[in-house]
Amino acid sequence: MQALAWTLVGLAYAVLPLMVWWRIARTPLVRTAVALALAVAGGLLVAVQHLWLTGPPRPDAHLVFAAVAPLIVAAGAVWERSQEGTAPDQHTWATRRSGAIGVLGTQFAVTLVASLLYALVLTGASTPAASAVPALPAGLTVESQSEGCGSGNCYRLLTIGSENGLSYQEIVRRLGITHEKCRPNGWLLDRRDLCVGLNTHRTDRVVLYVTLSDLID
Repeated sequence: MQALAWTLVGLAYAVLPLMVWWRIARTPLVRTAVALALAVAGGLLVAVQHLWLTGPPRPDAHLVFAAVAPLIVAAGAVWERSQEGTAPDQHTWATRRSGAIGVLGTQFAVTLVASLLYALVLTGASTPAASAVPALPAGLTVESQSEGCGSGNCYRLLTIGSENGLSYQEIVRRLGITHEKCRPNGWLLDRRDLCVGLNTHRTDRVVLYVTLSDLID
């Protein structure tokens, strides 16, 4: 039941700008074109919400959507100025326009505040997601793995082996990791360093590590 409730909330969030635009649009051509653009944007957001699209982090996707949707609506309103159609009741249209500004502005403000709170929560280290572990080349396997936290970061450690008895040097060469590589863990909000590398202090076995550091050391 809780999952269904969140699904409905997410769907309403994605559809809200489209509903607002449909209320204030005055010309058929512009109404349809802008509605299609908002439908595509909302569809992409729903895909991220349900993990059908796994690239963008969900909090980042919501913030981008909340910023882009009002811009699409504003562009549609500007486009309509060059069209012949006008609202039959100018006062009614002006009231709807003011309401649209209020609704979309509130949606953006709430999303922005939630995003800032989310970013503040993410200042500490946490165990890297399993998806952060790079895909292994064919023939290499994970023999064992562990996770934990130390000073300033949390980590995943994976001992890498071979299905056909490759040597230490051959496994390292197959992995193609010559030095530690770091990047932000998210797109916009999660700026913690996510690093991937090999433990070069051991030569008896290949140990791959993935670390996620504190934002403020």
